[in-house]
Amino acid sequence: MLTAALLGGASLPAQADNKTFSSEDIFALEYASDPQISPDGEHIVYVRRGYDIMKDNNKQSLWLYSLSTDEHTPLFADQYSYAQPRWSPDGTRIAFTSNRSGSLQVHMHWLAQDKTALLSQLPKPVRDLTWSPDGTQLAFTMTVPQGPSDFVKSVKLPKKPKGADWSEPVTVIDKARYQADGQGFLTPSFRHVFVLPAEGGAPRQLTQGDYQHYGPLAWSPDATQVVYASDQHPDWEYRTTELDLYGVDIGTYSTTQLTDLPGRETHPQFSHDAQQLAFLSRGNAAVPYVNTELSLLNLKSGAVKSLTSALDRAVGHYQWAGKGDFVIQYDDRGQRKLATLTRAGNITERVSSVAGTSIGRPYVSGEFSMANNGALAFTQGSAERPADLGYFHRNKQRTLTALNEDLLGHKTLGQVHELTVESQFDGEPIHGWYITPPDFDATKQYPLLVEIHGGPHLAYGPSFSAELQRYAAAGYVVVYMNYRGSTSYGEDFALLLDGKYSSKEDFADHNSAVDALIAKGFIDKNNLFIAGGSAGGIAAAYAIGLSDRFNAAAITKPVINWVSKVLTADSYLGQIRNQFPGMPWDNLSHYWQRSPLSLVGNVTTPAMIMTGEQDRRTPISESEQFYQALKLQKVDTVLIRVPGSAHGIAGRPSRMITKIEHTLAWFERYRK
Repeated sequence: MLTAALLGGASLPAQADNKTFSSEDIFALEYASDPQISPDGEHIVYVRRGYDIMKDNNKQSLWLYSLSTDEHTPLFADQYSYAQPRWSPDGTRIAFTSNRSGSLQVHMHWLAQDKTALLSQLPKPVRDLTWSPDGTQLAFTMTVPQGPSDFVKSVKLPKKPKGADWSEPVTVIDKARYQADGQGFLTPSFRHVFVLPAEGGAPRQLTQGDYQHYGPLAWSPDATQVVYASDQHPDWEYRTTELDLYGVDIGTYSTTQLTDLPGRETHPQFSHDAQQLAFLSRGNAAVPYVNTELSLLNLKSGAVKSLTSALDRAVGHYQWAGKGDFVIQYDDRGQRKLATLTRAGNITERVSSVAGTSIGRPYVSGEFSMANNGALAFTQGSAERPADLGYFHRNKQRTLTALNEDLLGHKTLGQVHELTVESQFDGEPIHGWYITPPDFDATKQYPLLVEIHGGPHLAYGPSFSAELQRYAAAGYVVVYMNYRGSTSYGEDFALLLDGKYSSKEDFADHNSAVDALIAKGFIDKNNLFIAGGSAGGIAAAYAIGLSDRFNAAAITKPVINWVSKVLTADSYLGQIRNQFPGMPWDNLSHYWQRSPLSLVGNVTTPAMIMTGEQDRRTPISESEQFYQALKLQKVDTVLIRVPGSAHGIAGRPSRMITKIEHTLAWFERYRK
């Protein structure tokens, strides 16, 4: 039995010097998130995130940047956690959520008076905090417990005698959506829309019914209506691709359905004249990926128009700009961008460096907000740094902070290089990057580590990555490709894996990158390694069933048997519909062909498997199947169970370090 500890029971390997990035450095990393620029464009409040080495957890404080004086000061930076800073329409107050009162509640800060007040005493955390245009109210969403079902009420149990020691009560599950990764088994509840006076008081629940009501929320310009997204079909539990927009009157509580398109309509925003409602929309085709478009509803005529159908990229966020135009956020070839969009559909790129809020691996990430004068605040990242605070106005861009210069300014990092190859499968161009170790010498040869992203409908980019920089510091060239199925390359490219992941096709994409780097002359072809998490873990497990060219594999939170996965995981309702031709019992051969377990008889590659014990997305039973199958094959393998962890096993800094150092130790065992 493997007894190596998760960080606490074994010391980290000593570093050769303090000039390269080490696992201990992860605790010192910081990054900007949720930047909110004031309506007048004079200040930016943002969430400054980092890690607490003593509590092994995230730190979230609020910082304020003055654009006129370039002063950068803490607003709230103490032992408590802060989130969702939101400016009042007149820019005099900031509403936010914090646990500073003992539980997560809504607070208000008056800037000129430097005073802060607790506004709420709510039983559950709030989401989607949104100011009314007149500054008098705040809208938000919060879950409301459903209460016991009729069946539970009908069960007659004897009363426990006083002082008796009986077993814990049973849990009765009767919902189609009964579990969620990171939350475990769900207590039946419904998310509803509430309003709260901006000076504090009693909250009012605006929505009713046994449906989920989702944000982001939008207030009508006259502050009489709040718009939200909901699916109120009788079979809503089974419909994972449907949401419509509804408006609720805050005085009469009456609701009006505003959209009824096939698919999801979300993220509503009114035009200033209240004549138009913008929103994000995506269709309901039974496929794993559909582009999200920005659409416009004429509230008088009911006509709907897509503004980005020609873009062939998914719009992730947007804001109304002057004269009825927009600023939109979208991902393109592994980079998050901001652009202006006219109602005629003309797009002009403005910022291409939105990044840096995914610290572990280099996923495309980042956020922005816009002031009334068109100035943009955004998270600005690069291959060398996590997110700083970025600013763009009148075609000029500035970096306002240097949150990691104290740490990374004294380190030699691995250099990130762009790479494009033609897939050996069909010649499809596959785009990605590779990192060379610090003090790289092209006349020498280095071991190669292939790192595969999850999703699969996500994307990596040329962004800072603590995990990959640590591998590079250990002497590996690290290659990561946006293989077929990745986002940010258009809908057709994302659908190349429809019904096929994992398969020989995506393996060919990664294998082509390996051969391309070997051809450059600095890769030791006798020292090749492969790693990946989630969909990347599936791909790594599938790859070693197709090829024995890798010395060892590090497989994190994989799917090994698709039949058991879709019938145990939290994602079964949408996954079966959108990624498979039908139910597993009717399409057994299809599910089996895509399962790494179908190839386990071919595997000779030593494999380390790591999964969280509380993972509901790729349950640990998947990893156990692969571990036991490899043991039966007498293939060298270890299973690492991460206690208390859901799917995001690197969510706490010590767990990220554990993942990295166990991977390096496993690869070193097989490095020739």
